[in-house]
Amino acid sequence: MKRFARSLLGAAIALTLLPTTSTAQAAADIKPSAQQVHWQDLEFGVIVHFGTNTFLDREWGDGTADPRVFNPDHVDAAQWARASRAAGARYMVMVAKHHDGFALFPTAQSDYSVKSSPWMGGKGDMVKLASDAARAEGLEFGVYLSPWDRHEPRYRDPKAYDAYYQAQVEELAQHYGPLVEWWLDGAGSAGHVYDFPRYIETLRTYQANAMVFADMGLFEYGDIRWVGQEDGYIRGENWNVIDRHGYERWRPVEVDTPLHDLHWFWHPNDEGTLKSVAKLVDTWENSVGRGGQLMLGIAPDRHGRLPDADVARLEAFGKALRERYGDASNLARHHAAADENTEAALDGNKDTFWSTPAGARHATLEVDFGNPVTFDRTLAMEWLDDGQHVRKYAIEVFDGKAWRTVASAEAIGHMKIDVFPKVTAQRVRLNILSSVGGASIREFQVFNASPLPSH
Repeated sequence: MKRFARSLLGAAIALTLLPTTSTAQAAADIKPSAQQVHWQDLEFGVIVHFGTNTFLDREWGDGTADPRVFNPDHVDAAQWARASRAAGARYMVMVAKHHDGFALFPTAQSDYSVKSSPWMGGKGDMVKLASDAARAEGLEFGVYLSPWDRHEPRYRDPKAYDAYYQAQVEELAQHYGPLVEWWLDGAGSAGHVYDFPRYIETLRTYQANAMVFADMGLFEYGDIRWVGQEDGYIRGENWNVIDRHGYERWRPVEVDTPLHDLHWFWHPNDEGTLKSVAKLVDTWENSVGRGGQLMLGIAPDRHGRLPDADVARLEAFGKALRERYGDASNLARHHAAADENTEAALDGNKDTFWSTPAGARHATLEVDFGNPVTFDRTLAMEWLDDGQHVRKYAIEVFDGKAWRTVASAEAIGHMKIDVFPKVTAQRVRLNILSSVGGASIREFQVFNASPLPSH
């Protein structure tokens, strides 16, 4: 899908580095925009890959495919949206143009698009179908438009190509409703200079609330960033404030990975690469559960439908997530009476939050179940509107004589799931050992996870 230039990788992986003590206060003072807060609350989205590659059994097109090969006979974008929603996704991003340059919308800038395809007599608009289907299913919608274009002759002339790409940005930004995200993929971009300020200025004119995704090496002022690889995992501590060449800003991470191992586009006889429910849940726990965003790749077949096996797997994935982390499984929802401040973190309402005492840099948030309960994980969510403040914490259980640590880390951020060997205890607490300024916790939840199916 992306495979960024190797020189960009180090910058992206830097997201796991802990801010130094001297910069911790400055980082805590940086706050997200309202749009970033909204986007982070979406947590899980899908990205749809469909195009000439689908019909040519390949992942990377070279820009020479005949547009006539693109001819699905039963496009069902509503099915894509239903399956995505069943999996728990809250937004859908459509690949409007991949690196081969073939546009899935009737762009006026080139004939290399669905206009030259026999599909719907050249009158089709796949982006419009996807946008309408996503919104009908309650999903927010976004667009991926590859900067790298292996077909367009103007790509060799940066200024001419900037005008071409800007015009396509304008088309997509004006005609497909509110966009929650705009993807700027960095594949193939090494050595090519893009006029990103011009692109973003155009986008912002029409889509002021769209979050712009890009690798840190492409440009410094994007709204969200790449994690550095495509396996779907965040490793190490996840901090939302990133320093890029002395330029600090709130830039949360989005982790992308396909539903099929190593395959973003559909391929024939490919059911064996379909990831298991256990693998998908583990990916979610190590992306969303580490304070990031999960972007899962789905791919329609040559008919224009998701394969039945993919639909079933997405539904099973969503069911497993609900059973494992749904409100009905949250043991902390049933607890002994607590003060109003504590209740705000245990009520299942993300709009309320517990706060440390004024001026405190250390505080504890305790749950008393009223009787011994067995559990093996906790989920904490930090209220980030005022910045990311927690710098060190522990999950502790009371063993009847003293508090015992079962997990510890540094960053909580949007969400942090801590997993530990099963314990049975009546009391558990989130012990904030260090924070920069007062910390606030939206949710503190407790779960006892059941085993996942092997398929």
